[in-house]
Amino acid sequence: MTSTTTTTSAVPPPPRQTLAQRAPDLLIWGSLVLLLMIAFGPAELYKLPLLFSNSANMQELGRGFIRPDFTNIGLYVSKMWETIQMAIWGTFLAILTAIPLGLLASKNITPAFIQLPIRRFLDIVRSVPDLVIGMIFLVAVGPGPLAGVMALAIGTSGVLAKLFSEATESIDRGPVEGVRATGGAKLHEIVWGVIPQVAPLWTSYALYRFESNSRSATVLGLIGAGGVGQVLVDSMNAFDYSSTAAIVVIIIVAVSLIDMLSQAIRSRLL
Repeated sequence: MTSTTTTTSAVPPPPRQTLAQRAPDLLIWGSLVLLLMIAFGPAELYKLPLLFSNSANMQELGRGFIRPDFTNIGLYVSKMWETIQMAIWGTFLAILTAIPLGLLASKNITPAFIQLPIRRFLDIVRSVPDLVIGMIFLVAVGPGPLAGVMALAIGTSGVLAKLFSEATESIDRGPVEGVRATGGAKLHEIVWGVIPQVAPLWTSYALYRFESNSRSATVLGLIGAGGVGQVLVDSMNAFDYSSTAAIVVIIIVAVSLIDMLSQAIRSRLL
């Protein structure tokens, strides 16, 4: 009896947080709940019952989607291939731009008077939607894939540059200091001390953005920037839901194949 009592008393009580310690968490979660409540009306979530009340429209859409019409499959596949080529060039140009910008935006590579303005510039680039950038280039070069490529390149460069800079800031300083100890210049430190460490992560980020751009390029087609998006919006405007379903199937298959290819490349390189 005494042994059991001694063992029980030796077990420390579970840790307890004071109200002051829990206050930040309560404030964060309370603010989140409050924001959801405030946004309920502006987001028109009260209209959710319309999904079921307008059942006739939904049934018509459903009937079209369960009977895809592949009559023009050659056109759909060629437009999807055009979309993928837009994503390839958009991602490639973005990588070329993001590498120097990512290095310049890294606080362990460049001084603050260079790093901070580059960071703010990247914030501006990322804040502009791809559709807006695409419309600007539509005015400059006219409708077609080039406007889509440039929109993807600019939007993706801002995202990749941020990711590249964050990866660079987390490197081990040992290899860089080793290159410096041998008398290497700043460029040698980057080439031999930084790039080998960040290359696998940069590759993973670039592959992910290529997958994302394959979908974004489809949306850009809605404004006339080339690709399968224009065919998709035309079929939807004509209420040809069977053709729309066929296009959606082709997009899903293409994105799935790109994802599998990306995984294979990632596993090979990383």
